[in-house]
Amino acid sequence: MAENKIQMPGVFGGLMRYDEEYESKFKINPGHVIAYVVALIIFVSILKIFS
Repeated sequence: MAENKIQMPGVFGGLMRYDEEYESKFKINPGHVIAYVVALIIFVSILKIFS
């Protein structure tokens, strides 16, 4: 049974190539993300204090 081994070729050698020209429709500044997270933490904290 060991004689019937099938060897598959290594496709791309484990590397993937992504389209380098892709641009997202949503462009978010990292500072805005941090501000949103901080505001969310403050909002949740306020809700926990008053409830």
